[in-house]
Amino acid sequence: MIDGAIRGMVKALDPHTSYLPPSSYKDMQVETTGKFGGLGIEISIRDGVLTVVSPIEDTPAFLVGIQAGDKIIKIEDESTLDMTLQDAVSRLRGETGSPIKITIYRESFKAPKEFTIVRAIIKVRSVVKKLYKKDIGYVKIRSFSKNTSTDLDSALEDLKQKGITKLILDLRNNPGGLLNQAVEVTDRFLNRENLIVYTKGRSDEQNMRFTSHDKAEGVVYPLIILVNGGSASASEIVAGALQDLNRAIILGTPTFGKGSVQTIIPLSDGSALRLTTARYYTPSGRVIQGNGIDPDIIIEREVIDEVDTEEEKEPESKTRLRRFLREKDLKKHLIGKNSIGEVDEETQKDEDAEVEASVNEDLVKDNQLQQAVSLLSGWEVMKKMFKNLQIPTQNSDSRISMK
Repeated sequence: MIDGAIRGMVKALDPHTSYLPPSSYKDMQVETTGKFGGLGIEISIRDGVLTVVSPIEDTPAFLVGIQAGDKIIKIEDESTLDMTLQDAVSRLRGETGSPIKITIYRESFKAPKEFTIVRAIIKVRSVVKKLYKKDIGYVKIRSFSKNTSTDLDSALEDLKQKGITKLILDLRNNPGGLLNQAVEVTDRFLNRENLIVYTKGRSDEQNMRFTSHDKAEGVVYPLIILVNGGSASASEIVAGALQDLNRAIILGTPTFGKGSVQTIIPLSDGSALRLTTARYYTPSGRVIQGNGIDPDIIIEREVIDEVDTEEEKEPESKTRLRRFLREKDLKKHLIGKNSIGEVDEETQKDEDAEVEASVNEDLVKDNQLQQAVSLLSGWEVMKKMFKNLQIPTQNSDSRISMK
């Protein structure tokens, strides 16, 4: 009864703030440090409905076709309508190899569909690299976990040895992760001390500023960053900072808009409070929360969605914005979210065959990537359109201002 009363009180503050009884708090600690079976999705509560923020690529949920914006209306035939986020997490997690049935509602479905997903230890390489047209490097960051910046360094060094002169950074469907890794990744593309992100909270101790380092070396390539409605939190910090600092061109569709900070406050009885304490701001003072990052160039991905009948198939350009509902669409513009499944990073080297595999197929299926490659291929023309872009020079801490 007491737990229920506390839950009711904190729920009235905002959807991110929640009370974690001892069992839920223990589950959350296991979730971030232990091994357990999961699905590989980031979830939130959206107007009382359990909603997928983003599936992590190559995880069980992704492989069965779960998409950002999908509404989970049932878990094992139990309605999620009044289910708390922590309750949903507990139900979705389970023994590795065990199946779970969830019912999904999607705009393009005639009726809700059931998906059976087999839980697994989620193994995701946070950084993946490829090479396009011999001199255009491509790096995809799937999540910001503890070794992301180190993995990025390895990927960039490998691409440098291959002779790249331009770079694409793909943050699409990246639900976020560790703030320090977002700062470290952003720092790689800057060579002077610049503000990357800052927070404003309810007290002075929650007001923080994160800056890049003043250094002679940096990633010197012209840079395009790909984003979409599944890019959230740490992804938005990176994209927003490099956009504000005129270091990159942002291409894709508007990002999710998750820019609030939650602090876990342990209590003496083993329970805890998850309390919204601050918001993120880009260097220019833009509010990420509820707004997201608007691309410099808005282009849809235009992949054909799988729907119920051949007649109902339509290009992704017609459904992307409906499917990728954003935080600003929500009441109070705050969403609680959590990860389902442990991210166990694999930093094994890509083989050359993998680096250059399926390049033509990627470009045919992915209009955003195709456009990024095309724009970088015609960089001499592109830089005239973006005259304020600033790119570090090869051997000094000065910048090239495209004027």
